[in-house]
Amino acid sequence: MKATTEDIIIKNIANHRAFFSTQKTKEISFRIAQLQKLKKAILEYQEKIENALWIDLHKSPEEAYLTEISIVLGEIDNHLKHLKKWASPKKVATPIHLLPSASKVVYEPLGVALIVAPWNYPFQLLINSLVGSISSGCCCVLKPSPDTPNVAKVMETMILENFDSDYISVVQGGRETNTTLFAQRFDIIFFTGSSKVGKVVMRAAAENLTPVVLELGGKSPCIVAADANIDVAAKRIAWGKLINAGQTCIAPDYLFAHQSIKDELLNKIAGNIKSMYGDDIKQSRFYPRIVNEKATERLSTLLKEGKIHTGGDVDVKEKFIAPTIIDEVTPDFLIMQEEIFGPILPVMTFNHIDEPINYINKNEKPLAFYYFGKNKNAKEVLLKTTSGGACINDTLMHITNDNLPFGGVGNSGMGSYHGHESFLAFSHKRAVVTTPTWIDLPLKYAPFKYFKWMKKII
Repeated sequence: MKATTEDIIIKNIANHRAFFSTQKTKEISFRIAQLQKLKKAILEYQEKIENALWIDLHKSPEEAYLTEISIVLGEIDNHLKHLKKWASPKKVATPIHLLPSASKVVYEPLGVALIVAPWNYPFQLLINSLVGSISSGCCCVLKPSPDTPNVAKVMETMILENFDSDYISVVQGGRETNTTLFAQRFDIIFFTGSSKVGKVVMRAAAENLTPVVLELGGKSPCIVAADANIDVAAKRIAWGKLINAGQTCIAPDYLFAHQSIKDELLNKIAGNIKSMYGDDIKQSRFYPRIVNEKATERLSTLLKEGKIHTGGDVDVKEKFIAPTIIDEVTPDFLIMQEEIFGPILPVMTFNHIDEPINYINKNEKPLAFYYFGKNKNAKEVLLKTTSGGACINDTLMHITNDNLPFGGVGNSGMGSYHGHESFLAFSHKRAVVTTPTWIDLPLKYAPFKYFKWMKKII
């Protein structure tokens, strides 16, 4: 796909600033109309989106709808339902020393936004962020991933056909295009991707003091305690690990299993993999592919250490890696040094819960955290660890509740979105104090004649 030139990028941004200055995007009726237009466009393009996801990632239409399209449609509906309330000024209490003034918070759009999305959920992660931009009243530059070119092209066409190009634009390209974009001045940058590139984004944003939302990743742990429901844990771990062939930022990255139940757990995870994808997984239309051959080769190097319990088959040309469980893993293995981002589950064991807690706390803060066991023990584990989000006795599901903020902490990101948080991410909370003129108390003026009184009330 041909990359967008620097001249066009600069022109697009200038056009967005001109469009934003018309004040049109600040009208709630305009925002609602654009959200409705986006929903209509997605429904009209649904089959094209699903076909593109099949070509780029071998995602079935069912998985494409559940993990990409439905999430965006749900986000739009949530904003349509609540936008008027979210955008209305909020009165706040005024302290006695400011009376008879009144205080409120006004929500205003930040301005021109840049949204850069990755390839693993190429539709959801670009368009879901766009919902927040539209809802808040921003203009927007969208940058899809070049690694899923068919999805990128469908989204570009969908946006161009339905939105004023001065309001929302799509730019295409790889690393050079990103470098060009990051050198420009935006009012907010919303980036989803790796922690490594997230640091590049933050450095570039610092030149213009641009606020950033960074949705990154990391090694999200999954702990299964001795008192866990093994049947349920096995099924939910297999599902959470293998959606999108493990190419999910919140997938369980590695497993800590209690020594007493490890063998039973691994056997049941393997059984659930077979139940979901059949005996010949390579032929299953429900099992996605790795994004490209380079990524497949990288993942294949992670299979050389430890004992393969299940899977291990690789076909680089077909971009296929079978769901794989690796037992007898130690922290020094290559697979434990970086986020896996694939259908490989390394397994370590523990006898006392402090062992996994200490290991997790020694490493970077993860994007997600999963614990299977009794709720009473789960509370203690959550108290002693941190992560962007967490599930108790499940995986991934916290992302599906748009009443919850979604985001990382530390190395796994900063800022959050989904639902109301998406509206806030692209908004500035402006503090406003309104003071009447029918009275003008002398307390605040020099020479501070009433200073003793002032000290008592402030």
